[in-house]
Amino acid sequence: MFNKPFQVLTQFTDQDGRATLKDYIDIQGVYAAGRLDRDSEGLLVLTNDGALQNKIASPKHKTTKCYWVQVEGAPTEEQLQPLRDGVELKDGLTKPAKVQKIAQPELVWSRVPPIRERANIPTTWLEITISEGKNRQVRRMTAHIGFPTLRLIRYRVGNWTLDGIDVGTYKVIEKP
Repeated sequence: MFNKPFQVLTQFTDQDGRATLKDYIDIQGVYAAGRLDRDSEGLLVLTNDGALQNKIASPKHKTTKCYWVQVEGAPTEEQLQPLRDGVELKDGLTKPAKVQKIAQPELVWSRVPPIRERANIPTTWLEITISEGKNRQVRRMTAHIGFPTLRLIRYRVGNWTLDGIDVGTYKVIEKP
């Protein structure tokens, strides 16, 4: 389990010299079970077990993923309801998400560079749990309802969480 920093690619090589998993993970033969965009942070599960990778990454297994999302603006419960119902994106209707407003989690670390904030526009933290993984899904969902994502941290994949894993570090666990 790896706490991926901002601006790190979820792969081990990059021809453009950008930061990759190789800069943080010194274990041979593991690969990411699912993706996490370069501009997203948080929990990434790596494995050398193809069946486990498939269970985590394949939508048919419905492994839930929980994200802490800082959005621009202050959405009302009514404005968040479409996320709970499912929203129509270019690649289809999303499954209903669990969404709630939260205080900034204590576990959140400083990001370099920090998010862009505008003095007269508040930000809000949301906890969003989904069971599918369309490309940039959470970002597209919040944009769809008019509240762009400023920061996205994956906190949980299935039963695994970021608890006890500092940003840029990993923890080896035994297969469940």
